[in-house]
Amino acid sequence: MREHNQPTVRARRVRFALCGCALLIAAALAFFAWQNFYPVQASEGWRYSVAHDRLPKVASLIPLADGALILSQELDHGQGSILQIAPDGSQKTLLNNLSKPDGMIAARGGWVYSQEAEGAVVRYFKDGVSTDLFTGQKVQGLWDDGDYLYAIEDRKGDGRLLRYRWSDGALETVRDHLDEAESVTRCGDGRMLYTEKQKGVVRQLTDDGSDPVVLDNLNQPTYLLCDGRGLWIGEDATHRARLLLLDSQGRLQTVLSFLKAPQMLTPTPQGTYLLAEGGRDRILEITPPGGDDDHAQ
Repeated sequence: MREHNQPTVRARRVRFALCGCALLIAAALAFFAWQNFYPVQASEGWRYSVAHDRLPKVASLIPLADGALILSQELDHGQGSILQIAPDGSQKTLLNNLSKPDGMIAARGGWVYSQEAEGAVVRYFKDGVSTDLFTGQKVQGLWDDGDYLYAIEDRKGDGRLLRYRWSDGALETVRDHLDEAESVTRCGDGRMLYTEKQKGVVRQLTDDGSDPVVLDNLNQPTYLLCDGRGLWIGEDATHRARLLLLDSQGRLQTVLSFLKAPQMLTPTPQGTYLLAEGGRDRILEITPPGGDDDHAQ
């Protein structure tokens, strides 16, 4: 009798084990689905809408005065491109066959773009012509102050902050041994800031090279922007990323949460902001408190 029941007991144990595994898998799938499809949440007073969608790996944005928008699509292996979206929504490809075109910034009546690939050239584009400036290694973030163009490399432990002088083309390494540095910007008070994504910090560039941490405990900080509201920080996390705002009083506010790999944030002439949400292939328009009530979630 005991031998007759033994296979039945083993079969039940196997069934229980299989059921347990199935439940764990189902729970994991449900969790990842929730993270992927849970809608973006805006803090009180802030609103957002989808300005453009179906833009694979959208990364950098430059709004033009006539209402047009230039954007990059950060696809690798020569599949990347830079597009222009007209005010009527029509699209035109300006550049293609690029590898991870990530950084873009308006400069000298045109704009500069980088490619986050080894040995890629940073280029200046104006009137339909691209001009080589200098070669970098996985250059991502760019900043231009009129006299100098700054470029930062997204490399593990050996990234550099480069400074290119427009007047004579001289290139200088300002910092080296950076760890996944992705963005550099200058604020209205003169401070220059940059991110180290892997370390989760924002640092201030200083003359003595100490570069103190301005903000830490961030979830893969990527893009930085300074304006009249303060310092904006985007987190390049795949799930539950945030768009943060550090005001002049040092208060940190979450403006948007549950983002998926957000990239560049830029103000528009209309007083709103555009945010490239690369993980969902779309651009969000963000309306500040007291803004136009037509912009809704």
